[in-house]
Amino acid sequence: MSSASESPGVLAWWVVRRRRWVVAAWAAALVALAPHAARVERVLDVSARVDGSESWTVDEMLRERFDSPFAHYAVLVVTGADVDPATDGGVRLLSEIVAAVREVPGVTGTISNADHPDRAFIPARGGGTFVVVGIAPGDAPPDAMVPLLRHASERLAARLVASHPGLTLRWTGDVALNYDLRRVSAAEGQAAERRALPLTLVMLLVAFGALAAALLPLALGMLAITLALGAAAVLASYWPLSILLENVVTMLGLGLGVDYALLMVSRFREELAAGHQAHEAAARAARGAGHAILLSGAAVLIGFAALVLIPLNELRAVAVGGALVVAAAALLTVTLLPALLATLGARVNLGRVRRRAVAGDASERWRRWGGWVSAHPTLVLLVAGAPVVALALQARRMETALPRTNWLPPAMESARALDDLARMGRAGVVHSLRVIVELPAGTSTLEPGGWEAVRRVGDALAADRRVERVQSLPIYLEENLGARQPSLLLLSMLPAHVVHSFVSTDQRAAAVEVLPAEGMDFPSVTRIVRELRARDAAALTGVPGSRILVGGMPAFNADYEDAIAGRLDLAVGLVLAGTLLALLFGFRSVLIPLKAIALNLLSVLAALGAVVLVFQDGHGAHLFGVPGAMGSLFPALPALVFCIVFGLSMDYEVFLVARVAEARRAGMDERAAIGEGLARTGGPITGAAAIMIVVFGAFTLGDFLMIKVLGFALAIAVLLDATVVRMAIGPALLALAGRWNWWPGERRRVGNPNMAPPSTAPLAHRALVERAQ
Repeated sequence: MSSASESPGVLAWWVVRRRRWVVAAWAAALVALAPHAARVERVLDVSARVDGSESWTVDEMLRERFDSPFAHYAVLVVTGADVDPATDGGVRLLSEIVAAVREVPGVTGTISNADHPDRAFIPARGGGTFVVVGIAPGDAPPDAMVPLLRHASERLAARLVASHPGLTLRWTGDVALNYDLRRVSAAEGQAAERRALPLTLVMLLVAFGALAAALLPLALGMLAITLALGAAAVLASYWPLSILLENVVTMLGLGLGVDYALLMVSRFREELAAGHQAHEAAARAARGAGHAILLSGAAVLIGFAALVLIPLNELRAVAVGGALVVAAAALLTVTLLPALLATLGARVNLGRVRRRAVAGDASERWRRWGGWVSAHPTLVLLVAGAPVVALALQARRMETALPRTNWLPPAMESARALDDLARMGRAGVVHSLRVIVELPAGTSTLEPGGWEAVRRVGDALAADRRVERVQSLPIYLEENLGARQPSLLLLSMLPAHVVHSFVSTDQRAAAVEVLPAEGMDFPSVTRIVRELRARDAAALTGVPGSRILVGGMPAFNADYEDAIAGRLDLAVGLVLAGTLLALLFGFRSVLIPLKAIALNLLSVLAALGAVVLVFQDGHGAHLFGVPGAMGSLFPALPALVFCIVFGLSMDYEVFLVARVAEARRAGMDERAAIGEGLARTGGPITGAAAIMIVVFGAFTLGDFLMIKVLGFALAIAVLLDATVVRMAIGPALLALAGRWNWWPGERRRVGNPNMAPPSTAPLAHRALVERAQ
């Protein structure tokens, strides 16, 4: 038995001695949460919103203050058949389509050329038309109507296919686009998981050389995913969570879960090879690797906690999902895995695929490399650091807005319908702005002063060359009845849904619909929103105390960008401060946390710089299925990459520095301790990083561009971090700092003759263990 100073911690021993109870507890958790995980897609929210934003306020006003059947709507695009209103057959076909859509429960009305002839429904080029379909407000988000609408249109198309063989009916609009984007995201996450699993198993077999050892990390990663998704499904019953949560849980559960487990299994096999019995080897592994894993998990959790500060339901769901899967992976690794390892013992090496399956020997190659780095730290910093810094500097050019190119997955029905509208020259209907003119108390939009205020807003918008069409009640009245001023008689002649769509029930607010000109890209339409919001409402309307609010999909995009930009600095500050405190507590050092934070920032910026070069500038983008430069990147990308990568990068820093600290406590000098730390962690870190790269790389193979770019950024970050940063730059900085690395926490003198270094583990015991296998 080892001395008290070397004995495993109380918690580690408790886990090993109570291993049956530990296994039973996790089995009970799995039984309780697995059924919820199976239905997680049905309970996660597919809508996107920025709570409290101006676009959100407009949506609420349209729902609560306007009696409009089109406060929320989808667009049905009709192509491949003659729907020309000038022909009897076209009129009959469109009327039949409209009648069938109106029968769908939850549909509040339709606007089409069959309801009211309007040049907007006539394509500027080509053939086809579209129908605007109102969706009833309710407790469920509007996106919930999309499956019902599609089911109805599929049945209708099947019925009409004999008489109109080329007919296609496709749904689009912000409701359908939101629904499709999140469904495609979830499906691609599952596909990436299927692609990554076989490769991960192969790489684990290469790393361990034994099937049993390889299966343990893979099983733990899958278990962490199941538990996290189950817990998320339970939470979603009380707190709406975006379906993007599923992607993050899959990505990190497979990557980080396998990562943690690989390090624990490696440490266990090292202890077995040193001659310890199975239960003591498991306890020692739990103490040695467990501390580093929990510290690393805390750093990742801090990153996800920072995402909660950004008021986007998608990013908050990512934060919740990430936190759940990281917590599950870390806790499983330090409790369930040691319990299983203590039970398995030497059988962890069953199913050997190569002659030697014991991986306990320290790598002399890594030890020699550590010695060389320690002897030439300045040269290493110049050679290894300069390219990484150069890459990181590219991040300064990052443009964070929706890409200028078409970034929608081409397989989505809503994306294909949007292409159909673009071919008609009517894509602007999906990107329309919904402007609310709100007058002060005591002023009515139906009185001359209020009427003129709304007219002035419409005229100002119509004068913008970037706007194709403006619709409001004053414009509608003039176009259809030739009158410029309202009267009760004239208003009574208008369809009720028109008045209710453009005037609030209290008559203090009026809606103005704005269609951007054809060919305007996402950033250009978003710029119109920002310019309109910046204008003086009183000067524009001529009514003091009035205000103008802008909603619609382009306004949502602007609010999305602003929400991230306004809170990103705070989130970054929280991550840096939280990580600094965690590492100060974990290592009792000042320089180690500061160095770790600096290196993590370097990894994050280098990953973003690579994204700028490949996707924003287009250098090599075709290798990832992107035809050319995107021009700009997604607004959420910097926040996601920073908060995820910063935590992931901490893994390898903690694992390496913890082993260097162990060697220091064993009496080694700084140079020898660095070599020992690299010898003990170089192989496991390289193997874990390779698996993470495979997992993240699997997400670059789908069609969802946002997930493709995120997977690329994470893979590049791990690649750089686990190779250049942790294996060269980090050790070089440790060598330069020397004993100051451990100030003020170091209490032991260097070179204590009474403490043997870890590398002197009895070789006889290793041989006995190998023969026993």
